Amino acid sequence: MEVIYEYAWLIPVFPLVGAMLVGLGLISLNQVTNRLRQLNAVVIISLMGAAMGLSLALLWSQIQGHAPYLRTLEWAAAGNFHLSMGYTIDHLTAVMLVIVTTVALLVMVYTDGYMAHDPGYVRFYAYLSLFGSSMLGLVVSPNLVQIYIFWELVGMCSYLLVGFWYDRKAAADACQKAFVTNRVGDFGLLLGILGLFWATGSFDFGVIGDRLSQLIETGSISNLLAILLAILVFLGPVAKSAQFPLHVWLPDAMEGPTPISALIHAATMVAAGVFLIARMYPVFEHVPAAMNVIAFTGAFTAFLGASIAITQNDIKKGLAYSTISQLGYMVMAMGLGSYSAGLFHLMTHAYFKAMLFLGSGSVIHGMEGVVGHDPALAQDMRLMGGMRKYMPITAITFLVGCLAISGIPPFAGFWSKDEILGSAFEVSPLLWLIGWVTAGITAFYMFRMYFMTFEGQFRGNDQKIKDQLQKGATSSPAPNFGPGAMKQGELAAHGGHHSHTPHESPWTMTLPLLVLAIPSIAIGLVGTPYANYFEEFIFPPSETLTEVLEKAAQFNPTEFYIMAGASVGISLIGITLASLMYLWRKINPAAIASQIQPVYELSLNKWYFDDIYHRVFVLGLRRLARQVMEVDFRVVDGAVNLTGLFTLVSGEGLKYLENGRAQFYALIIFGAVLGLVIVFGVT
Repeated sequence: MEVIYEYAWLIPVFPLVGAMLVGLGLISLNQVTNRLRQLNAVVIISLMGAAMGLSLALLWSQIQGHAPYLRTLEWAAAGNFHLSMGYTIDHLTAVMLVIVTTVALLVMVYTDGYMAHDPGYVRFYAYLSLFGSSMLGLVVSPNLVQIYIFWELVGMCSYLLVGFWYDRKAAADACQKAFVTNRVGDFGLLLGILGLFWATGSFDFGVIGDRLSQLIETGSISNLLAILLAILVFLGPVAKSAQFPLHVWLPDAMEGPTPISALIHAATMVAAGVFLIARMYPVFEHVPAAMNVIAFTGAFTAFLGASIAITQNDIKKGLAYSTISQLGYMVMAMGLGSYSAGLFHLMTHAYFKAMLFLGSGSVIHGMEGVVGHDPALAQDMRLMGGMRKYMPITAITFLVGCLAISGIPPFAGFWSKDEILGSAFEVSPLLWLIGWVTAGITAFYMFRMYFMTFEGQFRGNDQKIKDQLQKGATSSPAPNFGPGAMKQGELAAHGGHHSHTPHESPWTMTLPLLVLAIPSIAIGLVGTPYANYFEEFIFPPSETLTEVLEKAAQFNPTEFYIMAGASVGISLIGITLASLMYLWRKINPAAIASQIQPVYELSLNKWYFDDIYHRVFVLGLRRLARQVMEVDFRVVDGAVNLTGLFTLVSGEGLKYLENGRAQFYALIIFGAVLGLVIVFGVT
């Protein structure tokens, strides 16, 4: 087994090699590489498959009890400063490697069907492979410096993929928004890393945690400074995992193709933030105030995302706010000290959210033939309905995802979400209440999404609705394009034809959905409170297996049934309300919205965060830039221009005095002497 660990560095290298080969082909032999599109896809998928196989072998080895493995080499040295690079394999790394590689592989298979007619098919695969490689490199990093390098690579890849259709203004704006918003968090993370190195003299996670706790105990650094450093580090995950107040980039990231939406939301970009909190847990757990900030940030984000998702009509935007909400649960769990529960929800969420996003892509693919040359409508749930009979595989898998995220037993989301809520109740009833209410809202908006899309009558041929939606889109700067849909006219250009009914997606798209449905149903069983194998495998660095087993032995079935019953009960209430409104039409949602118009508008306008940020930061910075420009024009340029003018005038004046005639110079001297005599004579 030791041989596997010696070659573990190949896991991020395999997809990197694929990205390099395809990228070099596109640069040097563009036409030939694009003609061999299927071959390129096979190469990249095969390399990711090899990485997945090696990851599974490492996970099995860790389950069997192999000790954590660390391999480093000295990268830089100056005096007493030594910086090492390498890779580490432990329980957390092994689980994350399997999550990333399995989801990435299935997304790559799905991409073949979804992007089949896109001229950027090969380029998209190259970006996907580089994205996967960056995330895998981040996961195996043994210190903060190496994590930061791959952290930025992940951000760069998200920029490339969100703005994949860069000739669309909406996509170009979205990738810039994602990039700038993440820079805010990353700047805080960089300051935190440098501050922790200044305080502890190390970039190693465990060493930083131990030394920081000693420094706090001895009073060598103030508790306030420790809180500041911890919160600065936390700013990185706030941006990457789309936590309040840096959550605004994630819904706009839906402008990218649906496969990348699935990868970002399930296993790469947003998972990186939660992973970093887990890696830095030895630091955070010694700073209780920072843990409270993390917990309340996560709780508020969970409620915020769910409250906005209720009113979304774009199927991908609804799922995006759902991701923000679920990430809030994970971050709240970390802040509460429920380390294993947060990671457990990260794992279960990765599979059912990937399935939901790929399912939404399948729906969009099926709708494109119906909506003609306006693919923006392909994502609007108001034009869907009754699609279950046209797309049975997509409908069944989407329903499984809705049940899982709603926390209905025995689906995966029930076990992980219930563990988080149970931990919250023990620590803070207020946080439990927020999480409990959010669980009910989650069930409501997810089944609203399911019923609007797959049940009832198909509305895609209702010209009246189409006209209303197109009329409402005229105020948009890019009404012809919808987030994640194909470009306008692309369907017709590649042999597509108009149809009156949707169609099921090809097997390359439905097969990943069916595969992802299996863990969405069953993977939660590894973390049941009766036998929590997941917690026994992944536990906080500060605890021992003996402590974990002792805690598990204290399991109270009555308490579990009460807590689980409460969470399932609120979810069933949410599902029932969604059924009454959108399936059986017994309650009119429009009438309710009119009764609570301010609340409805608050949700519909995303709590006005985008508007506030636009006015304060975008317009405010433009005004500041104009003022700076005025200072530059009037003061800086004025000083330079005045110097030039003075030089010009003095030069012009002196040229008449410097004429080379001695009589003229004598006259000047006589005049000067005469002037001095008069001045001094008067005085």
